[in-house]
Amino acid sequence: MSAFGQKVAAPVRTYEEEMKFLSRNDATSWTIKPGFVPNMRVEGRFYVNSALEDLVFDELKQQCAAAGHGGFLPAIKQIANVAALPGIVGCSMGMPDLHSGYGFTIGGVAAFDCDDPEAVVSPGGVGFDINCGVRLLRTNLFEKDISEHRETLAQQLFDHIPVGVGSRGVIPTSASALDAALELGMDWSLREGYAWVEDKEHCEEHGRMLSADPSKVSRRAKKRGLPQLGTLGAGNHYCEIQIVDEVHDEWAARRMGIGEKGQVVVMIHSGSRGLGHQVATDALLGMERAAEKDPGLKNNDRQLACARIQSEEGQDYLKSMAAAANYAWVNRSSMTFLVRQAFAKQFGSTPDDLDMKVVYDVSHNIAKTEEHLVDGKMKTLLVHRKGATRAFPPHHPLIPVDYQFTGQPVLIGGTMGTCSYVLAGTDKGMRQTFGSTCHGAGRAQSRNKTRRTLAYEDVLANLDKKGISIRIASPKLVMEEAPEAYKDVTSVVDTCHDAGISNKVVKLRPVAVIKG
Repeated sequence: MSAFGQKVAAPVRTYEEEMKFLSRNDATSWTIKPGFVPNMRVEGRFYVNSALEDLVFDELKQQCAAAGHGGFLPAIKQIANVAALPGIVGCSMGMPDLHSGYGFTIGGVAAFDCDDPEAVVSPGGVGFDINCGVRLLRTNLFEKDISEHRETLAQQLFDHIPVGVGSRGVIPTSASALDAALELGMDWSLREGYAWVEDKEHCEEHGRMLSADPSKVSRRAKKRGLPQLGTLGAGNHYCEIQIVDEVHDEWAARRMGIGEKGQVVVMIHSGSRGLGHQVATDALLGMERAAEKDPGLKNNDRQLACARIQSEEGQDYLKSMAAAANYAWVNRSSMTFLVRQAFAKQFGSTPDDLDMKVVYDVSHNIAKTEEHLVDGKMKTLLVHRKGATRAFPPHHPLIPVDYQFTGQPVLIGGTMGTCSYVLAGTDKGMRQTFGSTCHGAGRAQSRNKTRRTLAYEDVLANLDKKGISIRIASPKLVMEEAPEAYKDVTSVVDTCHDAGISNKVVKLRPVAVIKG
């Protein structure tokens, strides 16, 4: 079996027997008890409301019905398998947008004690698109200002931002410049004139992980990343022009500069492109070698390949992951520069006059060293968030001064043609989820299924009916990202809000979508 194979053992229990290990805590969360899978060190927990829970349990039913030959692990089983990893503390968690992923569930959160020599880091807990994340730009424009320009503005963005698989960036980058970007992150963007000083202040980690070491990034990864800087990519990545549609917390929204209904904002969703994917691939091979040297590194799923945090393989991965994260911040900064140029050209103004400031930039595929209370004691933890977003509370020292009273802005991207949200972090979330919340809608159907069941002409027609302009490099792939392929993002956000792990601030409605 290859390093990327997945061994799924036939279940010895029926669905009804499996459910005995699950208990409802309240209207928004469930607990997975130890024993659900072998060797669980802590409990599992996942957040869903009544509108979402059937999607989660249907995965478990399907595996039980297939007698273990379904070829996948349900998200609940993946959460439980993570709970069996060495050094995990608290509990293994799934956010309400959870669905099956590679090793970890998408929407997974797990923290490992950095002072425990047995504790591990797992690339499956970060994912292949390292530091895939979301950036939100505000403007001083309103919907009435762009109503006559919507189509041409969408075309301007499409012309400025390279999109699609294999797209090449317009930001000139040499091999030495790439190494500098990998090390410096947004400091490189600032130095080269692609970012504003205040952009960095409104970015998670200030747009730079100091632990990055470009020498730990393989030549193949750099070769893939060199031509892609400043590109959107394909899949669920997008650049959207959105309108502030509903304001749930007027005070917090005004602090973020997005407190007026009808205001125009721009959301950019992208990550580390081929470079990050190669870093993850390289690391997984390294983790297999680590397992051969360390017989104690056994887990329930080969996709949870891992290494001790303090081992050579663990440190090499963390340093290369940080470099890929820096690349992603430079990538989003480069596209921010291109978006500002497109708006300035369309409106015959300047980005500064249009007040095109970064509201915030968040990551949702990353592992970071953080301080958290565990059983009443402050501990240094390596927190894995995969398809989950950091959501620190008010007064936390790692969020910008502007947001000290509101809590960290949390950007939740919807699906093509549906709404997105801005949330804020809470104290309860800090206590219960290591300051984490959801990241988006979360898939409800596979890409293969949506390609089989939807016609791209119908998807495009539905967007047109909603008054949404779209520019896409591959129209026939638009079915993969249709709203029908995803959970209802409002149900996901409502679950987080009702659970108290993040609070709703603003709802955003798209009017133009740029995709690969």
